[in-house]
Amino acid sequence: MRFRRCGALLLLLVFSACASSTPPPNERGTWNPRLANLQRAAELPWTDGGRCVVREASQPWPALVEKCYRTLDRDRIEFHDTTGRCSIASADAATVGLGFCVLAAPEIAVGAVIVLGVVVVGVAIKEALNAYEFRHAYPEEAGTSRGTEVSSREAEAQRKPKSKPDPAGQDWFPPAPTDPMDRERRLECRPVPVPHRGGNDPHNDCADLLPQNSFPGWDVLVNGKQFDALVLVTRTLWDVKTDAFEKHNLHSQQFFAKVKLPELQRERRLAEACGYKFVVGVRSAAHKAALEKLDNTLAVVVMDWC
Repeated sequence: MRFRRCGALLLLLVFSACASSTPPPNERGTWNPRLANLQRAAELPWTDGGRCVVREASQPWPALVEKCYRTLDRDRIEFHDTTGRCSIASADAATVGLGFCVLAAPEIAVGAVIVLGVVVVGVAIKEALNAYEFRHAYPEEAGTSRGTEVSSREAEAQRKPKSKPDPAGQDWFPPAPTDPMDRERRLECRPVPVPHRGGNDPHNDCADLLPQNSFPGWDVLVNGKQFDALVLVTRTLWDVKTDAFEKHNLHSQQFFAKVKLPELQRERRLAEACGYKFVVGVRSAAHKAALEKLDNTLAVVVMDWC
């Protein structure tokens, strides 16, 4: 209760300064407070991976800090009241901590918050930022990404034509090509998150743990093919193989690799046709060697995370 009373007093001081930091009217149309909060929080270390931040991101920044301050890794942060604003708080408010007052400011002054060491963006914050990026870049597909496998082609067919191009969309996509077939191919290349195929939890868990996976918990539909993972920052699609390959004898290993190779090569062609790189993830060096022996142009990586 004491923390809440002190926090309320500090918030009163902070909110009084918020009016001056509100974006001007001509900027409000493009200013997204939730995104701004997520980007701001991404620069700080959190003990819960940022789950509290994501949950409270739609609140004003001072309210978010009040809710999530306890989940901040304060051992890695130094707070400095460079403006002297926090020194006017009451003695009771001071007991909450200088850090809370400094961090809750609408705009953090230079040198007020110093993070020790390299900050790894919290998993929950990273997922939320990736999801925002996807929804903003691919609005049609974002509407189908939760629990449905409707393709981009179907979404486009159901959408009513516009009399004029959407100016906002031109920031992300070039003008529609005049060739209908080319336009259709481009739509098929837009990634659509779809639910994992059921029945193989270890396989799905391995795909979800892939470093920088942009959509953990989901497969990604691209060019008519459901891939196990997508890393947007490198534009790489993945097919994950979790077979106990090394437990089989050499003859069985060679047979297994030869049977699977045509499908892997087809997946690579589909990915490359849309401008993506393609990587096969395997669990053993033996599996990697067998595939590379059959096709040395195939990118194969041993997954040390699963």
